[in-house]
Amino acid sequence: MTAPPLREACIREALAIIEHSGLENLSLREVSRRLGVSHQAPYKHFPSRDHLLAEVVKRAFAGFGEHLATLPQGDDPQGDLRAMAQAYLDYATRHPLQYRLMFGTALPDPHAHPEMMAQAQHAFSLLQERVARLAEAPSTAPAVALDALFVWATIHGLATILESCAVGRLEMPEAMVRAADDHVLGRIATALAGGPAGSR
Repeated sequence: MTAPPLREACIREALAIIEHSGLENLSLREVSRRLGVSHQAPYKHFPSRDHLLAEVVKRAFAGFGEHLATLPQGDDPQGDLRAMAQAYLDYATRHPLQYRLMFGTALPDPHAHPEMMAQAQHAFSLLQERVARLAEAPSTAPAVALDALFVWATIHGLATILESCAVGRLEMPEAMVRAADDHVLGRIATALAGGPAGSR
């Protein structure tokens, strides 16, 4: 079933407002003004600003999850995990707006927007599955979740630093910045080589 044109237009315009004017300027009134429709028109599809924002964020997580899910799996669990970590960094570089929305924005109430959270949880589950293969443990094991959180925190930290001006302020040599990905991914592999958290 095709989504109503106005609903899709509201989502596109919301993303444009966030990108060019900042999240603080997103409102249903501003969306309707830019689309040239009545102030009440967007409310037919989104009861509130948070509902519109939740849809935008849900789609960001869905795109992120799809990006990770398309990675092939081979016979090398460590190599597969490294490939996923690299794909995470690549997504952050290529889609900075969506990345900031997912991980650098105060999200709408997750209990009020379960579809948004389902997409976020799906993306994390993909990482858990790769960590589980490396650990030879169930993906639902608490130790696997902890190691997945460790990988996520490390990669997210690197992505955030590289996107910011922090590296430039430190005047790091360009060669060192270029080597950061491989170095961090290698250190993650070393850290996980001893088995899942809780078993070491």
